[in-house]
Amino acid sequence: MNSDESRELPTEGGLQAAAPAAPATGAFLGALLTTFTTVFLAELGDKTQLAALLLSAQSGQPLVVFIGASLALISSSLVGVLLGRWLARLLPAHELERLAGLLMVGLSLWLGRQAVVQLNSPPPGLPLG
Repeated sequence: MNSDESRELPTEGGLQAAAPAAPATGAFLGALLTTFTTVFLAELGDKTQLAALLLSAQSGQPLVVFIGASLALISSSLVGVLLGRWLARLLPAHELERLAGLLMVGLSLWLGRQAVVQLNSPPPGLPLG
């Protein structure tokens, strides 16, 4: 019996299905470590971290800024987790991976186009030609 199968437990009136077995501790710790490492490295030096740095310096209340930034990251991560779970119910894993790849390529192209437009436009406040 694998961990996804239910076991039947004897009762006075017959057999009763038990709840599915919990995932193995190793799988839990592996997923936790992978998620922590991925998010931690992705967030290093990004706009959110720089904003927290500046807000902490300006406000003089680093603990309050830490709590606010932590709650914001938890909330945005919750949205991602819930959306991912919903999409996983609608699409097979390979289609979800393909969709994520297409979204990343599309976002990259859009951001690249924005950078080219910004580089080719004169700075604001300067007279043209």
